[in-house]
Amino acid sequence: MALPQAKLDATDARLATLSLPAGGWAETARQDALSRVKAQGLPGRRDEYWKYTRPDGLTAPAPTSAAIFDESEPPVFDEVDRLKLVFVDGVFDAAASDDLALEHVRLERLADTSSADIHWARDYYGTLEASGQTPVARPLAALNTAFATDGLLIHVTGKAPKPISLIYHHQDPQSDVMLHHVIRMDEGAELTLLENGPAAARFNMVLEVEVADGAAFNHVRAQGRDHERQAATHIFARLGRESRFKSFTMTANGVMTRNECVIELTGDDASAHVAGACMGDGDFVHDDTVFITHDAVNCESRQVFKKVLRNGATGVFQGKILVKAGAQKTDGYQISQSLLLDGDSQFLAKPELEIYADDVACSHGSTSGAIDEDALFYLRARGVPHGIATDLLTLAFLAEAVEEIEDAALAEEIVTRMEAWLARRRG
Repeated sequence: MALPQAKLDATDARLATLSLPAGGWAETARQDALSRVKAQGLPGRRDEYWKYTRPDGLTAPAPTSAAIFDESEPPVFDEVDRLKLVFVDGVFDAAASDDLALEHVRLERLADTSSADIHWARDYYGTLEASGQTPVARPLAALNTAFATDGLLIHVTGKAPKPISLIYHHQDPQSDVMLHHVIRMDEGAELTLLENGPAAARFNMVLEVEVADGAAFNHVRAQGRDHERQAATHIFARLGRESRFKSFTMTANGVMTRNECVIELTGDDASAHVAGACMGDGDFVHDDTVFITHDAVNCESRQVFKKVLRNGATGVFQGKILVKAGAQKTDGYQISQSLLLDGDSQFLAKPELEIYADDVACSHGSTSGAIDEDALFYLRARGVPHGIATDLLTLAFLAEAVEEIEDAALAEEIVTRMEAWLARRRG
């Protein structure tokens, strides 16, 4: 079916600003991805999964200028023993990074390997992204696969001794960045991946994770506090038998952030947990869009998303659990909740279940409300000032999402950052 003229014009205008990298092992995947973009067109407000979130800033030919944010706090995860890999406006900064060497891990840059004819990532680059285009089109992810020129290729063969930390710095007010990371987890391998920082004025990121039988992947992300960034991130994961996947994202500030997560559970007894804690203030839109497919027996999935909104901020959640025929004994849980700290903010939710098996336990719920006045009165009656009492109840509201972080030290770091964000607004 032909694209509407407005969508076709917008897509052509964006593509005209980009050059498709030629040659190398990723060329076929890039060409296929470009074909998907042209067939789907870039997203617009008439698209079902974009009706709550304006994609204009993500699809315009050039990014809107974003002022550099002056970060006064120490960097997040600074006290964690980790392998640090730094990108500045999408360019790898070798001088600020550690050596690409870690036991049981092979680390390479996409930019350094893309000219080769043969590479292990050829079988993975763009594969999960392409699979994740059905039944919902994700053209911004396909755009990334086609045009991203840098990112990390990570092959994990055993238990990594410490986390890999991706640090994104934003220094150019006009930066327009695409990064594409590919992670291959061998059977029984384990890895923790940390991400933090604003990355760019406009940021498009794809992370593809292949989790083999018995492997475990943990991901904790803190999206930067800069006020003017726009970002679209995409995680695509495929899980083998008895594998584990956990991803948590904390988001504060920003003009518009859309985090998509698409997971396929293809091996029996696999487990996938996706969670997020969002804090928005003012001209702020935060969108979590999740699609989890159960295609094996006795698998578990959890989606836990909490949003705290004030001063006209907007929160969006679109989450789906698809249970295919034969995926018996599925345990699927989904909860999305918002805490509205004033009457100007709004929360828009679209929870979905689609089930084709009869021996399952699936549930979903979505609520929106204000601070519990009884609980607030209880704290005030015991001498707790109003602002501090409100912050305590807000942290309690966010706790269920933070509890999805497996590492207690990382969870404590996230809570500390949330406390600081609330304290700044109280002060």
